[in-house]
Amino acid sequence: MNDIRWPSFIAITAALCAALFLAIFLSGGPASTSAAVGIDPHRASFGICFGSDRYSCVVDGDTIWFEGRKIRIADINTPEISSPGCASEKRLGEQAKIRLQALLNQGTFSLQSIDRDQDKYGRDLRIITRGGESLGETLVAEGLAERWQGYRRNWC
Repeated sequence: MNDIRWPSFIAITAALCAALFLAIFLSGGPASTSAAVGIDPHRASFGICFGSDRYSCVVDGDTIWFEGRKIRIADINTPEISSPGCASEKRLGEQAKIRLQALLNQGTFSLQSIDRDQDKYGRDLRIITRGGESLGETLVAEGLAERWQGYRRNWC
């Protein structure tokens, strides 16, 4: 009698596994696979950096802290706010910082590596994208940044 139950058990188990696989397949797969297929995997609530406690915040228009890592946005350069050459550079730099914070807080994003992992100050070098589009390029298009040319320019 025990021998008769095994084929039924195997058939029911196979049918349940097939139904589960089909349900996962039709729903687009497990949620954890989204990063593997290119959907922007990161999200955070970014504030403006103050003091020494920095986890996810914006330093200036081209530098952020994300999950405790300091990141220099590799594809742009923005006006300085800590040591500006003139008052107009500081104003534009503050606008770039606030705009970057708004862009980051609008949704998920990706961090793309470049040919170097870090700059000479130990900051991770990354391009920040959403849907394949650079957030840095958005700042460039809005006149708040320039494409990185390998050096800081005078904004005055």
